This record gives sequence, C-alpha cells and structure tokens, in this order.
Amino acid sequence: MRLRHAGGSTVHLGYCTNVHPAEDLAGVLAQLDSYALPVRRHLDADLLGLGLWLAAPVAAELAADPAARRRLRAELAARGLEVVTLNGFPYAAFQAPVVKGDVYHPDWTTDRRLRYTLDLARVLADLLPEDAARGSISTLPLAWRHPWDGSRADAARRRLDQLAAGLAAVERDTGRPIRVGFEPEPGCLVESTGQAAGVLSGMDTERLGVCLDLAHLACAWEQPAEALARLRAAGLPVVKVQVSAAIEAPAEATEALRRWVEPRFLHQTRAAGCAGAADPADPSYAADDLDAALAARLPGPWRVHYHVPLHAPPEEPLGATLPVLRAALAALYTGPEAGCDHLDVETYTWGVLPEARRPRTDAELAAGIAAELAFARDELAALGLTPLAGAERSEVAA
Repeated sequence: MRLRHAGGSTVHLGYCTNVHPAEDLAGVLAQLDSYALPVRRHLDADLLGLGLWLAAPVAAELAADPAARRRLRAELAARGLEVVTLNGFPYAAFQAPVVKGDVYHPDWTTDRRLRYTLDLARVLADLLPEDAARGSISTLPLAWRHPWDGSRADAARRRLDQLAAGLAAVERDTGRPIRVGFEPEPGCLVESTGQAAGVLSGMDTERLGVCLDLAHLACAWEQPAEALARLRAAGLPVVKVQVSAAIEAPAEATEALRRWVEPRFLHQTRAAGCAGAADPADPSYAADDLDAALAARLPGPWRVHYHVPLHAPPEEPLGATLPVLRAALAALYTGPEAGCDHLDVETYTWGVLPEARRPRTDAELAAGIAAELAFARDELAALGLTPLAGAERSEVAA
C-alpha cells in the first residue's frame, strides 16, 4: 500500500514475508497465491507491498539470472504486488524447527554476508517499481555481541566499505539507488540507537543507515523521540522501519509468560533497569531468552523480543508495546517531511504463538496479516497520511 505524507512524499507500507518458509524460487512464487494475494483482497487494495525475504540460495539464483528476475517481477505485477524493500537479516532456514542464535550467522565479518546482501541489491534493483525513489534492504547489526574484538571489528568495517562500493556499482549499472539498514536488536553488537551512533559512525551514510524495528526499540526501553534525535545527531538515516510490537509484562505478572516459551526463536528479555545500565545486556536486567529470564527472576517489568500481532495484543495481565509503536510513528511522521519512506509490518512469529492464538490454516494466517496491515494503515492515517488509490499514484509519479 502507498500513502501520501503531508509533505508530498510517498510512503510505502507492506508486510515482511519472512513469516513464510519458502527457500527456493518456486516456493516464493507459490506464497504469492497462498498469502499475498488473499491479503490484498482482504484489504480491498489495488496494490499491496511486500518486504520479500529471499534466502541466500534463491537470492544468488536470481542475481545470476536476469530472466528469472523478470519473471518474478511479472508475477508480482500480475497479482497487484510490489516490492521496494527486502529483508536480508536471516540468511536461510528462518522458519526451521530451531533457529535461535543461528539467525546471526554469517555475520558482517564474513564474505558470505557481503555476497548475500549485494545479491539482494541486484535483485531489488530489477524489482523496484519504475516510480519508486529507491530500494532498501534490512540486515543484522554487524554480529551477535560476542565474540567481538578489534580484528573482527576491522573485518566488519572492511566489508561495510565493500558494501557501499557494491551498492554504488548497482546504481551505476541500473540507475536504481539501494540503501542498506543495520537493524539494532537485543543481544547484538548494536542493541540500541546509542550503540548504533557509536559503532556505525563513519559509514557511507548516502547508502548505509539504520533499520528501526519498533519492537526492538521498545525492548531497549528507549524513548522514540530521543532515539530518533540520537540517530539524526549521529548522521545516521533511518532507511526502513519495521512496524512491530513486543510483549510487555508488569512486575507482578512475569510468570504469565511461561506459556510463551517456545523452541524456535530467541526471545531476548529486558527489564526496565537496562535503560540506565552501562551495558544493555547486563545480566542484572537482561537475559538472552525468555526461559533464562524466568529462571533468573529478573526484576520487572519486562519487555520481551517476541513479535506479537499488532491488532491482537496478549491477554491481560500481559500487554504489547503499542504505546512505543505509536510514539515512534508520531515522531517519524508528524513533521514537515516523512522520517522514512519504507515501512514493513514484521510479525514472523505467527507459527509459534501459544496454540490458541496460532492460525490453523493459510487462510487464517492471511486474514491475520491483513488485519495487522489495516491496523498500521489506520495508525498512519490518524497521523495525517492519506492512502493512495491507483489514479492518485499515477498523479504522484507524474
């Protein structure tokens, strides 16, 4: 979906397909009919944005085959779908039975991560709509926080320089600018916007910036307006926003989280005290997974890195970090210019929700994704953004 900001720019809103397990081109094409097309129909939208997740093997296949890229673009267009952003954080097997810490490998100290991201850039350049200003790719914030030392930092910095050079080459070859956003996440080398300002300083900020995940922002107990001001002061652009919500548990209700423990993903947990700690991962206030937080009896309240459907927060006494989401959107979109033009709803955890909340069929999952997108669209409309119909999009492009 597209919306017009009061300043005149176009804001793209879509959903991230990393919720689906496709690992090859045939699977990616199949999910368009199983999920994306029903989502678009639920919303009665003539155009739906997808934040495609392409596992490394299919990204390499597409990057090497212009005909395959043309086919994918044609298949998207035939269904009223468009792509302006890709999720390049998970490398592969993101919906495997157990993912946990594997999602952080390979990291930015390796050539594999660099090759994968440049493959994605080459693919995205050919998928972008003609009237899109640019494309974006989200990626991990360099690496998990340990092990880390000077030699690994130097290796990562070299690859960021190579990434910027590679993105410049893609733009020279195609005429399409692509930016990459490093996504602060609990437990990683870059967990907060403060760490982003320090660790990511000196990058080529014409092509590299930050992907701001609003669930991660909440788990760091950051104030959105202050976090965005911190990024601006560091000269780091927000190239993509993931519209997501985490679980929040009052101090007296943390035991209610036991039924949310599950084996697939890490659910890093942060107590409120982490906001004032020198190290956000200080074990006095932080645990790298939900079961570890319960065992350690961290002081409450807690925020848990567990993406929950935007329109359906957990039952009381638990809640969701929707106030942080709303404050972040307000800080981004109530000014004279839009703070970011690419928005992705990213709830990849539908398949591991407690059983009573879990979709039982593809149709139920599509309906849930559509409800999330409607929620995000309505939040943006409340801030003054206007959904664009087909004719209006043509006028904006002209």
